[in-house]
Amino acid sequence: MEEFNWKSLLIPFDGRRNIIIPGNAEETTVFCTRQFLQIAQDAIAQRGIFTVALSGGQTPHAIFKELSNPIYHQALDWTKVLCFWSDERSVSPDHPDSNYANAMHAGLAHIPLLPENIFRMPAEEEIEANALAYEQLIREKVPSLRFDLIMLGMGEDGHTASLFPRTHGLHTKDRLVIANYVSQKKTWRMTLTYECIHMANLVCMYVIGANKAKMVAEVLLGTYDPDNLPAQRIGTPSHRALWILDKAASEQLMHAIKSEF
Repeated sequence: MEEFNWKSLLIPFDGRRNIIIPGNAEETTVFCTRQFLQIAQDAIAQRGIFTVALSGGQTPHAIFKELSNPIYHQALDWTKVLCFWSDERSVSPDHPDSNYANAMHAGLAHIPLLPENIFRMPAEEEIEANALAYEQLIREKVPSLRFDLIMLGMGEDGHTASLFPRTHGLHTKDRLVIANYVSQKKTWRMTLTYECIHMANLVCMYVIGANKAKMVAEVLLGTYDPDNLPAQRIGTPSHRALWILDKAASEQLMHAIKSEF
């Protein structure tokens, strides 16, 4: 696969975030797939390994489906890819709500990854102890603590990973992985922390669809209130987050920006 200059579409947004709008939903999925492969190729060429934290949600699953196409099997040395997760529900790995199960069904199971390099989050029992164990696993497998790529999505309530509004996990310090109780859903979730997310070489926030357009504009342009809009906090001056939006998801954002000029 030829080198893909995805950075040529990058639009600086503010001091913590950049934006790319590749086109419609299909064009955005293809862009994200090619970007994923390019980031992985670069990491393997530089360090001999590619570490990624995967996400649940519609857009990452579309990317996994695209990646499972046999045309990409030779695009990468998949034996050097280590897959982790950014968050998980407190369900068994074969449950229909499991982020792990959904990723595997979406296409991950058809990619030539080594089974021993797939590290699901065991959140179905003893979630607090398992969160500590998963943190230790990251420390062992990713000694720098810097994932090459962390894939995130955004919920319609402004949450990302399993960092939900008004949950204790928004204020956790000195941890990479935590068990986070989500009172709105009356359940526990396992999630990477802001601290872990912000150490990554690249954090991508994937948002596709008109149903997310209002929240995209609110998170990126609204008053800074990460206790209620956790996705607002993603990105730092030294590690800018990259928001990848399709045209539908970016519509209200772009309209608001244009109306200011």
